[in-house]
Amino acid sequence: METARCIRKIEQILKTQGAEVDYADYIDNQTLHVSQAAWFSRSIDCQNLTGKKAVVFGDLTHAAAMTKILAREMGIHVVCAGTYCKYDAEWFREQVSEYCDEVMISEDNGAIGDMIARIEPSAIFGTQMERHVGKRLDIPCGVIAAPIHVQNFPIGYKPFLGYEGTNQITDLIYNSFTLGMEDHLLEIFGGHDTKEVITKGISADSDLNWTKEAQGELNKVPGFVRGKVKRNTEKFARERNLDKITLEVMYAAKEAVGA
Repeated sequence: METARCIRKIEQILKTQGAEVDYADYIDNQTLHVSQAAWFSRSIDCQNLTGKKAVVFGDLTHAAAMTKILAREMGIHVVCAGTYCKYDAEWFREQVSEYCDEVMISEDNGAIGDMIARIEPSAIFGTQMERHVGKRLDIPCGVIAAPIHVQNFPIGYKPFLGYEGTNQITDLIYNSFTLGMEDHLLEIFGGHDTKEVITKGISADSDLNWTKEAQGELNKVPGFVRGKVKRNTEKFARERNLDKITLEVMYAAKEAVGA
């Protein structure tokens, strides 16, 4: 949708300068035969993403564009859209405010990480810094803006602009969400040893002690939600000044969140 609008705007500008151009056939051909985004938007896979929570963070243009794509074209709930580009904060707010619940303008990596931990989205779309936060929280992240890692520079042809770019963006979005199921599938099929609990969080090691029984119960929780269960349980315990997690504390925390 935005790609076609951009091309029509270019056509309009060229015509004002005397050029005889008509890109209608090009737009139709690219939409029907090159971009698969329209087909994907009608698929059950895309419909399964509807309403899922996401956080977007990056430079001005990448974060604003991704926020619009997620909210307007894929029905994904963008809880927070943010940028570290303070110099044009007002422009960013104007672009994304109607497509997200919160807008964050910050260069503070700690504050950004705390925001993600608070929201606990199904996926993050951000920089390499947000990817590190996602790793610690067991939340998948699609990298959309600098700073980035060498792995985000594929050797193959993978444009992010134009109609072919819509395919790459769609793949990035879909794969980022489905990556969250990877641990669960590996547990089912025995892909790795899951006896050690994956409990990464924003803060360093937990300051709470888990009893053997409680740790065993936590091990039974599917990997893709285990980190969230642990964080909710520890939050429940801290609010009540408890220094030990027992089975009783786990069950009480579960009941408190209505699980």
